[in-house]
Amino acid sequence: MASLSDTEHAKPADTAPRVWWKRVGWMVIIWAASVMALAVVASGFKLLMLAAGMKTH
Repeated sequence: MASLSDTEHAKPADTAPRVWWKRVGWMVIIWAASVMALAVVASGFKLLMLAAGMKTH
């Protein structure tokens, strides 16, 4: 039976380093998704403001 100290120092099975472009790719995907979500929320607020009688100039 392994003690707690043995499990703390155990290395994961997959120790291969990740490729940098995969990390950057995930960051770009998350950034793009957040920008799209912000656009959806802003459009929703704009629709609510138009429904309340406010107009853009």
